[in-house]
Amino acid sequence: MRERVRLRPVVDADLEAMVRYRGDADVCRFLPFEPQTAEDIRGRIGHLFGGTSLEGERGGVVLAIEHLADGTVIGDLVIFHLDLRAGSAEIGWVVSPAASGQGLATEAVRALIDTAFAVYGLRRLVARIDADNARSLALAERVGMRREAHLVENEWFKGRWSDEVDFGILSREWVTGE
Repeated sequence: MRERVRLRPVVDADLEAMVRYRGDADVCRFLPFEPQTAEDIRGRIGHLFGGTSLEGERGGVVLAIEHLADGTVIGDLVIFHLDLRAGSAEIGWVVSPAASGQGLATEAVRALIDTAFAVYGLRRLVARIDADNARSLALAERVGMRREAHLVENEWFKGRWSDEVDFGILSREWVTGE
């Protein structure tokens, strides 16, 4: 299968595209932040701009999802909450609604998992998803992550008690290029 997306470090030139999707209230509905401006994005992930390594005990990296057809940034992915001793981290994603329904997010998350295991040498990945976020739940299942827990009303989130569904995958379970 021909690759349609590429993961790369986030650069300043990506801010305009990121504001388009991260500034969308519907996109941010299940994310731990409100719609963002360029300044908000820089403040939240600016220390990771251009970063390609997981630094420190609680380090992280943000990667842009570039659509190879036209070079646009259609989302971003993150590896964070790193535990070096356990070889584990959490992954997350934000994808532009303009890119939905084309399988691009699935390709990008598969590439992220490949990167986490092959490049960073991690052993275990988790994704924590709001139970009402049907698209992200389906995406985690599509890429082969295992549903491990459903936490009921575990967090007060954006004016309501939210349920969280936790997914996991081990490096030994991951088959590259599924």
